[in-house]
Amino acid sequence: MNDFPWLTVLVAIPLVGAAVVPFLPRTSPALAKQVGVAVSLVTLAVAVAVALQFDVDGGMQLEEDHSWIEAFGVHYALGVDGLGLLLILLTAVLVPVVLVGAWHDGDAHPSSFVAWTLALEGLSLAVFAATDVFLFYVVFEATLIPAYFLIGGFGRAGRSAAALKFLMFQLAGGLVLLGSVIGLYVVSADAGTPSYLLSDLAELDISTDAGRWLFAGFFIAFAVKAPLFPLHTWLADTTENATPGTSILLVCVLDKIGTFGMLRFCLGLFPEASQWATPLVVTLALISIVYGALLAIGQDDVLRLIGLTSLSHFGFITLGIFVFSSQGGSGSILYMVNHGLGTAALFLVAGYLIRRRGTTLISEMGGIEKATPVLAGLFLVAGLATLSLPGLSPFISEFLVIIAAFDYHWFVGAVAVTGIVLAAIYVLWTYQRIMTGPDTRPEALPEDMAPGARRDLGLREVLAVAPLMVGLVLFGFYPAPLLDVSNPAIDSLLEHVGVSDDPPTVAGGGDHGTEEGGH
Repeated sequence: MNDFPWLTVLVAIPLVGAAVVPFLPRTSPALAKQVGVAVSLVTLAVAVAVALQFDVDGGMQLEEDHSWIEAFGVHYALGVDGLGLLLILLTAVLVPVVLVGAWHDGDAHPSSFVAWTLALEGLSLAVFAATDVFLFYVVFEATLIPAYFLIGGFGRAGRSAAALKFLMFQLAGGLVLLGSVIGLYVVSADAGTPSYLLSDLAELDISTDAGRWLFAGFFIAFAVKAPLFPLHTWLADTTENATPGTSILLVCVLDKIGTFGMLRFCLGLFPEASQWATPLVVTLALISIVYGALLAIGQDDVLRLIGLTSLSHFGFITLGIFVFSSQGGSGSILYMVNHGLGTAALFLVAGYLIRRRGTTLISEMGGIEKATPVLAGLFLVAGLATLSLPGLSPFISEFLVIIAAFDYHWFVGAVAVTGIVLAAIYVLWTYQRIMTGPDTRPEALPEDMAPGARRDLGLREVLAVAPLMVGLVLFGFYPAPLLDVSNPAIDSLLEHVGVSDDPPTVAGGGDHGTEEGGH
């Protein structure tokens, strides 16, 4: 059974679905959406099958390796470790949630919306499974195609400009990355046999200067993707003008490629350069945490506000990666997963809200909680997850990163803590302005709802957001399954970098610790 190409099948299912959907009969607008949901659920089932075969202590697993461009040492190589598995599962969960929850996002052209969504899913899964640097680069860049059309084809009036800005930033980062990818070929060729396999490149003795230049190319590309200050300015424009469903795919899936790449490639291939760059990266992460939160406080557009909160959250993730400790590393991986759940829920419920109120402006939304108690309650839970309330899963992630930050330096921890305080301000103030007080706007029912229909959430909308809420609560009280998967991956990376310490454990969780050590 281990010889079965599970990862290839996992990637192929949504890509085949994306190719088939545009050719479906257009007599029923809902057909494309129904097929898209079915394809995404099959993809989720295969992702679960992959997870069930995964041994948390087994390192890279379910590997596939086929020569692709032999002259350049390029392979079609896939594999999954704890880091990749969690992000694959996150992606596989979020896509059906988007297709069901954001059912009306692509009403004008449902086939196109579904096809581009499935294409983005397949390419993102390939990114998280690639174990060849050249293959990673190809699918890393290919994700921009469906993302560009999702932003530019669906959403608000400014979507074309936002899509172009997004593409320019991402292409610029990709060109810098290409320089480092070519540099890796030169280094590996000089060492004997050229190869882009991660397992081969990790064994290379790269000179200090070359390693630092190559690291810079990778890190800049990932800092654009993540995003990290000061390469973040495309983020708010994109989430403001794209549909909520598209924003979930971008912020909760596509942007994770940036922090995934920092762990997989920056630390995995350039351990010395990663430690050399730590002071600068930690500074940028702290600026992102505080600056993103301050910007979010001042926003009147709810979609722009949610986008800017992610700038702050990605600062926490990057900080956890570059303080080089088990707590920080495991906290960062958990943060990627928990941020995906919480922010997806917030975008989804915000989309429901916008559809009912007919505006994205917070100043025009007041007093809706009495008429829509379910919507208000779900918005509050998602908001509390965003500010990392104890009992919800993001709290565990943020707590681990904060511990690691204080262990790194008390000042770094103190600055990072201000992000928590600012998050409480922008979340609670936003809830107060939207949900409480008198109703400041006449009811604006969507076109597909008959006059007199109830304004609170319907069954489809509740079912779509329910898995996210379950995950936020379940992993808030019982994070052991996530830690059991993330700890060995971080232990392996830190050992490669030359750092050893005790990983975070919880009651009932496994202990994958290494002997106590220091930086």
